[in-house]
Amino acid sequence: MTRTIRGNVVKAVLVTLLLVFTLFPVYWMISSAFDKKASSGGQSLIPREFTLDNFTYVLTQGGFDVFLRNSAVVAVAVVVLAGIVALLASVAVARFKFKFRTAILFIVLTVQMVPLEALVIPLFVQVRDLGLLNQLLGLVIVYVALSLPFGIWMLRGFVAAVPVELEEAAYLDGASWWRMFRSVLFPLVMPGLVATSVFSFITAWNEFIFAMTLLGGATDNYTVAIGLKQFFGEHSNEWGYVMAASTIITIPVMIFFVLVQRKLSSGLVAGAVKG
Repeated sequence: MTRTIRGNVVKAVLVTLLLVFTLFPVYWMISSAFDKKASSGGQSLIPREFTLDNFTYVLTQGGFDVFLRNSAVVAVAVVVLAGIVALLASVAVARFKFKFRTAILFIVLTVQMVPLEALVIPLFVQVRDLGLLNQLLGLVIVYVALSLPFGIWMLRGFVAAVPVELEEAAYLDGASWWRMFRSVLFPLVMPGLVATSVFSFITAWNEFIFAMTLLGGATDNYTVAIGLKQFFGEHSNEWGYVMAASTIITIPVMIFFVLVQRKLSSGLVAGAVKG
C-alpha cells in the first residue's frame, strides 16, 4: 500500500511539472499581453499595470484586423478546397482500379517526406509563371497543394474501411452514385475529413515561409503569421504588442478545435477497434 501511494505521488508530481512546463509559455504570453509595461521589456509573472492598449494598438495601428481577415479567407478556402479534392481523390484510389494506382499512392506518400523548405523555390517559380505573386489566390493554391498528400493518404484509409456492400445495397435500392456518396459514404468518412481539415486549417493559419515568399511586399495581403514580424525591430522588440498579437492569433485556432473536437477525437481513433 505504501509503495502504491508513493508511486501515485511521484506520478502526480511529474504530471504537475509537465503541465507547468507546457502551460507556462501560454500564461506568460497572456500575462504580457495585458501588461502595459511589457513593451518596454519589463514583463513580470503578474501584470503590474493591467491594460487593453496592446490589443487596441495591434487591431488598429498594427493592422491586424486586415491580417485576420486575410488569414480567415485563406484558411476557409484551403479547408474547403483541400477537403473536396482530397475526398474525391481518396475515393478514386480506394474504390477504382486503374493503371499506376500504386505508383500514384507512392508519389503521394513521398511528397509528405519532402521538407517544405525544399519546395519554396519550385512553388515560387510556378506561382510567378501563373501571375499570382502577391495575391491570396496564389497562396491558397500552394496551401491546398501542401495539404493534399496528407489528406488523400488519410482519407484513403477511411474510404477503404467502408464496406463495399453498403454501396451496393444503396445501388440496389435505386440510389444514384451521387445519392450513395452523399447519404452513405460521406457520413461514414466525415471523422477523417474533419481530421484532415484541422491539418489544413493549421497549415494555412500558421505557415510563415511560403506566405512571406509569395506575398513579398504586398502588405495589404499579409496573413497573421507574417504580420506578427512587424513588431520585431532591429534593435528592440515590442513585446507587449507581440504577445497581444500572438494571443489574438491563438483564439481562432482554439475556437476551431472546440467546434470540431468531438469529430476529431472519433476520427483519430477510427479503425483502432474492429467491430
